[in-house]
Amino acid sequence: MTLKQKILIGQGVTFACMGAVVVLSVANLVVLGRATDAILSENYRSILAAENMVDELERQDSAILLILLGDADAGTAQFHASEAVFLQWLARAKDNITIAGEADLVNAIESDYAAFRGQFAAWRERGAATAAPPDGWYHDQVYPRFAQVRTQCIALRQLNEETMYAASVSARGVARQAIGSTITVAALALGIALAVSLMLAGRIARPIQRLVQASRQISAGDFSVEVPVATDDELGQLASEFNQMAQRLGRYHELNIEQIIAEKNKGDAILASIEDGLVVFDPRLKVTGINPAARRLLDFGFSSETALDCADLLPAPELCALIRRTVEADGRIDLPHEQRFVTLPGGDRPAHCLFSVTAIRGRDRALAGVVLVLRDVTRLTEVERLKSEFVMAASHELRTPLTGLGMSVDLLMEHAAGRLEAQDRDLLQAAHEEVHRMQALVDDLLDLSKVEAGMIALQFESVVVAALFERVKAVFRNQLEMKGVTLTVEEPPPVPAVRADANKIAWVLTNLVSNAIRYVGRGGHIAMRAERVGDHVQLAVRDDGPGIPLEDQSRIFQKFVQVEGQEGGGAGLGLAICREIVRAHAGTIWVESAPGKGSTFTFTLPLAGQEMLHEAKPYSGGR
Repeated sequence: MTLKQKILIGQGVTFACMGAVVVLSVANLVVLGRATDAILSENYRSILAAENMVDELERQDSAILLILLGDADAGTAQFHASEAVFLQWLARAKDNITIAGEADLVNAIESDYAAFRGQFAAWRERGAATAAPPDGWYHDQVYPRFAQVRTQCIALRQLNEETMYAASVSARGVARQAIGSTITVAALALGIALAVSLMLAGRIARPIQRLVQASRQISAGDFSVEVPVATDDELGQLASEFNQMAQRLGRYHELNIEQIIAEKNKGDAILASIEDGLVVFDPRLKVTGINPAARRLLDFGFSSETALDCADLLPAPELCALIRRTVEADGRIDLPHEQRFVTLPGGDRPAHCLFSVTAIRGRDRALAGVVLVLRDVTRLTEVERLKSEFVMAASHELRTPLTGLGMSVDLLMEHAAGRLEAQDRDLLQAAHEEVHRMQALVDDLLDLSKVEAGMIALQFESVVVAALFERVKAVFRNQLEMKGVTLTVEEPPPVPAVRADANKIAWVLTNLVSNAIRYVGRGGHIAMRAERVGDHVQLAVRDDGPGIPLEDQSRIFQKFVQVEGQEGGGAGLGLAICREIVRAHAGTIWVESAPGKGSTFTFTLPLAGQEMLHEAKPYSGGR
């Protein structure tokens, strides 16, 4: 027999006992209902008829007195009205004769009432000839019959009241008997149900208790435990499967405990040897793990305290805000590379770190936590700073001799070029061009170094994008006419103002348009457009030039990089400067291009009123 069948049998017995109690209770209620109906239908109606006959008889007596007092019309009307009602109730009493002696009383009432009416009728007939009845007529003839009928009506009422009381006593006896039988049957049913429940609970609970005890032994490390299989139901099958599980756990424990410990130690050793800092947070932003490298970067020490919040561990509030947003977005946060830079205060000097936040997911793909990775790039940042300072110093030192050399070459071309041979003039012209190209290169290097070092102050304000486009078109009006190239502004929906340095962003647009003019042929087309995307505005410069090969697109914004086969005469620093200026605005710049299909350079700017994550020197190293 299965466990389900046992439970159904136990519940069936309980329900059967409950059904017996319910059936007996219903039967007793039916008996009580019948007794109550008998009282109401047999006796109460007769009592009501007797009461109303007494009332109407007294009204008729009052009517006779009213006539005797001289108001014959009102008294006669009242007498006949009460007479009709009295006869109606008398008819109801005759129709409801149910007990012994009631018929005799009703017949006596009918007979005496007829005599009472006869006296009144005879007097009214005589009263037509004589004005007043004879002396003593009311007391001798009318009142005795009135009193006789009234006494008989009261006797009828008392007879039915006594019968009703006897029926009520009988009903109370039936009720007591019903209560007693119901209590007896209910107690018997409760006892049977309790016995069956205890027996069934014992048969179910004992195997479960054995399983609980065996589970405790297994959790304590005793895998040799075995639960006796006493039945063939589901609990017996569970006990059999439990025994097999215990045996397999024992074998697994014997085989793998050392391997598991070794793997754990290996994992701890790997985490300890990683040079990048790792901090693990749960979804509530509680610290659940931290490796030694992170402790050193955060100057946390090697204390055993683990109940820490993100704000207690990380000195940078923007990091905790980013981790919180990652948890709220279920791990779906895409942060631009230029915003993955943070400076951590340290003991001797601050540490510059690149960071990333990665979601940890469980087996059901639910977010189980996040991992913060901190890569120390302080040394690379210092090298980058020294390199920028060297380039700035070298460029500055080169500017003076180049300026003098350029002035000298210009003077020679102005005063001595006419006296030179053609070959010498060509050499002088080549020297003139190379000197000015070197001057432009030195100027670009100085500008790039200043931007990277944060030495160019940005004047942020609310800037209208349409005004920037008009400013750029005005700069290139003559150059566009000379090359036969058209420059247009696409008209998307109006975009809001951006938060930017108008002069620096105009320089970025000018540089992008200048590159496009350099590479498109005569009759080419260049377009500028802007559109809002989230909390930023995307500005783009699109051309129909030869395009950029895919392998060059990833390095086009690096220093001194030029696309092979598309020599434009520059030094390859313009796009690098554009990238640094856009980064200083907390934006991103990229290119979309395909050979033969033109290029589109796009960069983003925050909306006016939006706070930027990094307004200081943007990070440009560590690639």
